Amino acid sequence: MDRRKFLTASGGAAAVAAAAGFGGQFLQDKRFSVNTAAVKIGAPSVKAPTLAAGADITDIPGLSPFYTPNTQFYRVDTALVVPQVSPQSWQLRIHGMVDRPISLTFAELMKRPMVDHDVTLTCVSESVGGNYVGNARWQGALLADLLREAGIQKGATQIVMRDVNGMNLGVATDPVMDGRVSLLAIGMNGQPLPQEHGFPVRVVVPGLYGYVSACKWVVDMQLTTFGAFDAYWSQRGWSQQAPIKTESRIDTPRGNIAAGKVMIAGVAWAQHRGIEAVEVSVDGTWHQATLAAQDTIDTWRQWYYPWQATAGSHTLQVRATDKTGYTQTATYHRPEPNGATGYHTIHVTVT
Repeated sequence: MDRRKFLTASGGAAAVAAAAGFGGQFLQDKRFSVNTAAVKIGAPSVKAPTLAAGADITDIPGLSPFYTPNTQFYRVDTALVVPQVSPQSWQLRIHGMVDRPISLTFAELMKRPMVDHDVTLTCVSESVGGNYVGNARWQGALLADLLREAGIQKGATQIVMRDVNGMNLGVATDPVMDGRVSLLAIGMNGQPLPQEHGFPVRVVVPGLYGYVSACKWVVDMQLTTFGAFDAYWSQRGWSQQAPIKTESRIDTPRGNIAAGKVMIAGVAWAQHRGIEAVEVSVDGTWHQATLAAQDTIDTWRQWYYPWQATAGSHTLQVRATDKTGYTQTATYHRPEPNGATGYHTIHVTVT
């Protein structure tokens, strides 16, 4: 089933279930609710660099904030009921093609050096110009360090990650181990992970779509090969590797606007490559946009272009170039099997 149809169907089923059993669900939530505030997010051993001046543009109405608030961060759920996992019961098992299998408790994880790192996450279901993308400051322990302690055996090309319900994601071993800041995350924007975002522990791997890399409520990692195991979404035709494509979005303006100076603004992302330039097209003529200051190559960048809008109907487009020199293609492609492509295009009427 298409991922969006899956989510829509799940949402519909959840709505019916909620309406039919609200009282019972309320009592269950009261009895089994996990207190996320019991986890204390302390100062990390490795702090994220101070956000550069000009990296967060706050004076353009309608422009996405640099950090997406936790309550507004996109969600892709594979369960009708959000799992509630207590830190006291949580354990991570690392096994398979390793020399020294590991079983790690939450208390043991919290004793490991913690790292803060800004990462923009993107869902492969993100259509061109969609909202399945968000940026946060994550805190967690380096996953690569833990896997090295386990001793990855030669030929282990895939890490199969499973959540508390047994849902599995398969991520290539190389990008997790290549030096990028891949985390067993316990914090999000200075707070413990919300339950909806994987409390108490989730995985964050920069540069890869979430369906291979962002396992929430993670409790199991099996080192194996792609030949030996097809993960859930790979069985359904989605790409195994899943690097995030270079993309951009227009946040503002939308719809009907008044003539005069109008700020065209939005965000662009090319995680683990970084954004080098953004261009805006007004009725087919391309203009260089101004970029916000760079945070890290793992985050999106805000951008803007001041436009002197004249009366009539106009077509606006945007395209980004990443730091490898690649400029996103105008060719439209649906999200499956490895991410959507095309220019985000909007139509505005100026009066």
